Amino acid sequence: MIERIALRAGLASALFAAALPALAGAQKEEQLSQSVVSGLAKAIADAPVPANYASRPEVSRWISEMSRRIAHKVDTDRERTELLATTHYESLRAGLDPQMVLAVMYHESGFKKYAFSSAQARGYMQVMPFWVKYIGTPDQNLFNLRTNLRYGTVILRHYLDLENGDYYRALGRYNGSLGQGEYPNAVLAALNRHFLYTSLPPTAINTIGVPTPR
Repeated sequence: MIERIALRAGLASALFAAALPALAGAQKEEQLSQSVVSGLAKAIADAPVPANYASRPEVSRWISEMSRRIAHKVDTDRERTELLATTHYESLRAGLDPQMVLAVMYHESGFKKYAFSSAQARGYMQVMPFWVKYIGTPDQNLFNLRTNLRYGTVILRHYLDLENGDYYRALGRYNGSLGQGEYPNAVLAALNRHFLYTSLPPTAINTIGVPTPR
């Protein structure tokens, strides 16, 4: 399945072969039904990364490989390990592919923990603060690693469900640019160029469809 992503993202990779600056946008504030609010609030409820998660063999191999790939963005081994272990855990918890989430962070924040956009989006996954008002609690800090990734992955999953598994449109929603190709194609190109990894067991990406550059 990951190999199919590589083939389908070939055109986007050619267009975005050079490293791009962060293309952070802003999720659009929208009216949510009470059932959706309740479901999202439940999804972001606290469940920390298990203490031994990074040492599990399959996770450890993934972290080791991805750590090498983001070393030019994140300075210390400790910070990379914590970021990657949390990314892996939160991605799978939300039913997302971890490499896709890395590609989102690559363009949203450039892996900067304290990234802050002109639209007030915050942290690694550039989460808009209105989400805390809707589905969280006032004490939640979007610059906290786990909080930011929990929100970001749950929001992306929400948009993916809205778009019936269409990653291209879900990414557009995530960036606040639905209907425009620049951001989704850039994320898919980053996935293809920087984050493909074939040694993971099948993940939820196998059941929700393959993203296709357009």
